[in-house]
Amino acid sequence: MITREHMITFIQKQKTAFLASVDEDGFPNLKAMYSPRKIEGDCFYFSTNTSSLRAQQFMQNPKASIYFYNRGRFRYEGLMLTGTMEVMQDAETKKEIWQTGDTIYYKLGVNDPDYCVLKFTAIKGRHYCDFKTVGFDLKDLPDTVQVI
Repeated sequence: MITREHMITFIQKQKTAFLASVDEDGFPNLKAMYSPRKIEGDCFYFSTNTSSLRAQQFMQNPKASIYFYNRGRFRYEGLMLTGTMEVMQDAETKKEIWQTGDTIYYKLGVNDPDYCVLKFTAIKGRHYCDFKTVGFDLKDLPDTVQVI
């Protein structure tokens, strides 16, 4: 059984996240990105360009999924979450997610109009590990497992 604690710890250890959007023809589009900069409850925050294809697709259709995996020498673990993606362009959210060095991507700094934050809100997920796959709703996911 996966717990919220395990899910968050697992995600925080990954360097790459895969984000999926839906294009205008209804087909999934997948992109590798840096892992979320912030995790708050069932929400995951990523930075990207406002002009990017992904941001534009999310503005048209908020359905999304994110995927994380770890391929170890003897063990593979994967976690897919599905939910909705919001393109955040407000100054407060942008400042909160901003990191030193982001000017490499956004020349005008935190107020660059081509800088935005993607806020993913997870609804459900699937976890794969040790040849087992388990689906779950995030509202039903336990925080931790009690040891008796």
